[in-house]
Amino acid sequence: YAQLVTQFPRRGPQFEAKFNEAKAKILEELVDRQIILEEFKTIGAFIKPNLVDDEIKRQMRELYNGDETKFREELKRSRLTMDGYREMTREKMVVSAMRAQQFSDAPPPLPNEIQNEYNDIKSTLRDVTKDVITFQKIFIPASDPQNPVATPDTQLALAEDLAKQLADGKDFSELAKSYSRDAYAENGGLQENVPRVDLSPEFASIIFEAPVGKIVGPLLDRQGFTIVKPIKIDFGPAPALDSKVREMVEERVRRKKTSQQYDRWIESKRKRAMIDIRD
Repeated sequence: YAQLVTQFPRRGPQFEAKFNEAKAKILEELVDRQIILEEFKTIGAFIKPNLVDDEIKRQMRELYNGDETKFREELKRSRLTMDGYREMTREKMVVSAMRAQQFSDAPPPLPNEIQNEYNDIKSTLRDVTKDVITFQKIFIPASDPQNPVATPDTQLALAEDLAKQLADGKDFSELAKSYSRDAYAENGGLQENVPRVDLSPEFASIIFEAPVGKIVGPLLDRQGFTIVKPIKIDFGPAPALDSKVREMVEERVRRKKTSQQYDRWIESKRKRAMIDIRD
């Protein structure tokens, strides 16, 4: 949700469409998760606590740039305790384990299938705390001391007009020098070799996924509106295809091979389940 708010300052139809799409997907996943958790109880299985802790560390590294303070602040904003989050994580791991069980009779992945799958996903397995980016930025504050009559709405309109000018080919450096209100304006908005961990998670998620040279924004934060143009992106190293990574990749290949089998299994469980959904 935070990333959508950052990406769509005016909300609007596009925001609503993406929000409703995400909401429907989450609801379906919650229903399926509850069904699978009941199955897990039935067979008397369990997840070791140290595995849950390892997964939380991985999420902290990938979702919060390894910043434990930001992670705990997000828990507080979400009104979650650490114990509550640990239980949520355990449940997700149960779901993953039960899904994997449904693929146990899949034909073994071939070496080329494993390599191809690894090549497709290795960037998502990288150490994101080592990501570095060079970009140009124009920052328009929500309230501008140099313009007492400015309002958040007029400032957003200005940022949107600048983004359109940039998309039409206007020089980024010149517009940054004229309009940006931060320490980098005089240098054309250029910020070089910025570590991902120095950026907010929402901001980093958006600009590191953007193609180099694309005008991104305006993006909303607490201070105002930001327009970004990525110049160079250096991603952190991906793990080698060792035994631990290979096991995960093999499971993904099996899942793809037996996706129809899993879909039939979960659908049969849904039909028999009694789920109470409340707004």
